[in-house]
Amino acid sequence: MQTMRFFVDTHSIESETFPEGLGAEDFRGFYAKYLEACQEEGVVQLRVHLGLEEGKAFCFNMAPDADAVRRAHEKAGLPFDNITEVETATPGDLFFSPT
Repeated sequence: MQTMRFFVDTHSIESETFPEGLGAEDFRGFYAKYLEACQEEGVVQLRVHLGLEEGKAFCFNMAPDADAVRRAHEKAGLPFDNITEVETATPGDLFFSPT
């Protein structure tokens, strides 16, 4: 079994990685393509934080590596600003972890 890690990728209208004028229906189409590409690349799409009015999106994924996330975006035709590997930081993670 592959080790899965967490990644956040960003999209913004300023850097032209978020389509100008994208509406909710358009987003559904992009998202469906992205989910299909994620499945092909072994990426688990966990959540998208979306600001349609601001032209920004933040995708939270679980994947074996950043390259799998990149390939999923490329297959779906979704450019991105960057992909960052992240760790969870909940109170349980911070205060109750072994020392």
